[in-house]
Amino acid sequence: GCERRMAAIVKNPFQHIVEPLDPKDPTQQFYNLSKLGDPRYDRLPFSIRVLLESAVRNCDEFLVKSSDVESILNWKQTQTQAVEVPFRPARVILQDFTGVPAVVDLAAMRDAVMKLGGDPEKINPVCPADLVIDHSIQVDFNRKSDSLHKNQDLEFDRNRERFQFLKWGSKAFRNMRIIPPGSGIVHQVNLEYLARVVFNQDGFFYPDSLVGTDSHTTMIDGLGVLGWGVGGIEAEAVMLGQPISMVLPEVVGYKLSGTPDKFITSTDIVLTVTKHLRQVGVVGKFVEFFGPGVAQLSIADRATIANMCPEYGATAAFFPVDEVSIQYLEQTGRDAEKQAYITKYLKAVAMFRDYNNVSQDPDFTRVVGLDLTTVVPCCSGPKRPQDRIAVSDMKTDFEACLAAKQGFKGFQMAPERHSAVVPFQFNGKEYSLSHGSVVIAAITSCTNTSNPSVMLGAGLLAKKAIECGLSVKPYIKTSLSPGSGVVTYYLKESGVMDYLSQLGFEVVGYGCMTCIGNSGPLPEQVVEAMTQGDLVAAGILSGNRNFEGRVHPNTRANYLASPPLVIAYAIAGTVRIDFESEPIAINSEGKEIFLRDIWPTRDEIQAVERTFVIPSMFKEVYEKIEKVNERWNALVAPTDKLYTWDPKSTYIKSPPFFDGLTMKLQPPQSIHDACVLLNLGDSVTTDHISPAGNIARSSSAARYLTNRGLSPRDYNSYGSRRGNDAVMARGTFANIRLFNKFLNKQAPQTIHLPTGETLDVFDAAERYQQSGVPLLVLAGKEYGSGSSRDWAAKGPFLLGIKAVVAESYERIHRSNLVGMGVIPLEYLAGDTADSLGLTGRERYTILMPEQLTPRMVVDVKLDTGKTFQVRMRFDTDVELAYFHHGGILNYMIRKMSEN
Repeated sequence: GCERRMAAIVKNPFQHIVEPLDPKDPTQQFYNLSKLGDPRYDRLPFSIRVLLESAVRNCDEFLVKSSDVESILNWKQTQTQAVEVPFRPARVILQDFTGVPAVVDLAAMRDAVMKLGGDPEKINPVCPADLVIDHSIQVDFNRKSDSLHKNQDLEFDRNRERFQFLKWGSKAFRNMRIIPPGSGIVHQVNLEYLARVVFNQDGFFYPDSLVGTDSHTTMIDGLGVLGWGVGGIEAEAVMLGQPISMVLPEVVGYKLSGTPDKFITSTDIVLTVTKHLRQVGVVGKFVEFFGPGVAQLSIADRATIANMCPEYGATAAFFPVDEVSIQYLEQTGRDAEKQAYITKYLKAVAMFRDYNNVSQDPDFTRVVGLDLTTVVPCCSGPKRPQDRIAVSDMKTDFEACLAAKQGFKGFQMAPERHSAVVPFQFNGKEYSLSHGSVVIAAITSCTNTSNPSVMLGAGLLAKKAIECGLSVKPYIKTSLSPGSGVVTYYLKESGVMDYLSQLGFEVVGYGCMTCIGNSGPLPEQVVEAMTQGDLVAAGILSGNRNFEGRVHPNTRANYLASPPLVIAYAIAGTVRIDFESEPIAINSEGKEIFLRDIWPTRDEIQAVERTFVIPSMFKEVYEKIEKVNERWNALVAPTDKLYTWDPKSTYIKSPPFFDGLTMKLQPPQSIHDACVLLNLGDSVTTDHISPAGNIARSSSAARYLTNRGLSPRDYNSYGSRRGNDAVMARGTFANIRLFNKFLNKQAPQTIHLPTGETLDVFDAAERYQQSGVPLLVLAGKEYGSGSSRDWAAKGPFLLGIKAVVAESYERIHRSNLVGMGVIPLEYLAGDTADSLGLTGRERYTILMPEQLTPRMVVDVKLDTGKTFQVRMRFDTDVELAYFHHGGILNYMIRKMSEN
């Protein structure tokens, strides 16, 4: 595990509760928490018990103190007091978009430690780190039987340098395992293969737990493994043996009861839960599920609910391990001996759950619930995952959005334009598009493709549709990107794959693809028709994120839906349809076919699932996972312990974060006469700050790549270039959908205040830096929501942004800013830029006192003579220590260079 053998130096004060799990084998021990003899233990939420066990086992009176153990045991009293506790997860999981920069940082840290006279080999993961390459593949080819191989070949050609670098990392660093491209989506591979549930390592049993560099890491909570997403910067610290410092969370108990209707999918349940929990308000809290309804949900259903955790804002969405979890381990081919010790250990420490046993229900901060019988089929959109709409209301809701003013539920389309129709030619035939026409239909993403019931549901729906003589129009970009090879296996075995293919849903690759914006190009005729008619066309996807400009720059309305609904809307060709009263299509014989005629029931789906989703399948796919990709095996990578940076590479570049780093600390400096680089509103996402999708030809980053001799077809995506700081700095705030109040429109630009010129954000920042002017960003509520991206903090740091002033922050983004030494400032309650009369054109001075304390209030002085106060969001002493060092990585380098 993550422990360094500190026991030699400091005796763990809880040594007395260590005992063997099996008296016949004294070498395999565990910390028996029941032996603490503390009545508070049995009342703790199960998720908090995991934090407690980690604190007890890692207690060294330095990083983890016995007072921390007491704070956790005393959770009922301390939960509302913002008490800080350390947590050492058992492992770390990475995907390649966030994993490449993490390995780049580790390689650069080795160089820095070497320069400061330390031992570079000290920079090494001390706990298992698994990196799954799943974010690189794009939908370049679809609707052809060889699409998968063509997309995978292109993925390799585009990403060879990155893959070589990762391969170097897997050899140069201990404890780092790389799962090659083509295996599947990180969270699904985690669920089906990587999850230990209980670790059996170094002579100890302990619960599996993790942090991951992807915000949907929470999917694993569905299997009873506590985990959540952190920024890449924090993940690097955990890999190097630092505990995560967290505020002991409130735990909302979510009680499930009742049985869902036979036509309901798990996607409908998760979109309902997401909207409900958004309303309850669970930001920064744990949610723990309990009640008899949980026992009715499969692990795939639980994992789907846990996956959407970031969309309702909770830190984790925990389903403690029960009998169903153990059956899932058996179904996915885990061996019987493991299943036995997992059950035995969890029962010994009172962490094994029986959802029908009320006496086992722990104390919660508060309890809310859902009666599953009330769930109806639904989608979410058109721009945010929490905006749920019942399928029966889709048509009226879309039409209301067309008219409504520009916003999360509005496109501000003039009334006379609502029924616009644009004809176009495609493959020699005439078609037409209007508002609401579907142009992308993607069965994608970890949320749903990990769930056999919705995937088989989609297959059975396709089968019935073909039998009724229905089809999907050829210009609609359809795709199927499963989360693992197992999915293709059971879709083929059960005989539904052919029907999916006939409707255009071919396997295009194993990875995130459309959900993260790797949707690839749309046919030019379609884009022309959309542009010509200024149409609000729709993308429909079984993903978990649908922010504007993310799925595809030209689809303005994007709806999340279950895989069977994705196919239904693709057949209908529009989201402006009421499936209850209107036929989905008229078949070749002129007969009206309704959605209810082809919709499969839960029982039909489960019968197929029981027959075709079997352990041997999982065993076969995963036994060869690390060996099966021939192109990966043939890659030649360097073997030195220090990486030899290639100055010609446009993918992998040594970052400037540690240039000029010395062992001596600088006291915190006040910020004098800063200019505002951007003046932003509410809900600015990490996609706005650091986009992941395509690199626009007119952008700063494109100019940089062109100067390095690249043509536009070789630009690849921002996500794939996260190993190159020069591209990423230029890509910061380069999202075409960024709304900057200085310009009063959406554009990746700003005004350079001293000259009044409108420039690309990077170019403006560069000018300010040349004249030595520090920069700020002004923002509204929920700044940095969306995916966890360390580049959303590293980019602004490189642009010279010293602080952000916002009304509130998303959890991971705030800690990433702290990790990079950028100061997160928060208006005091009730204040906003508007209420204080700030235009953003003032010069700002932020006075730093000598002695800093967590969450202290500081003064901001303007050149207009006005002064106001803000709260400095360094929430803990540890965060202040990082700030004094100029960021968490500098702190680690100095620590590792000491002796």
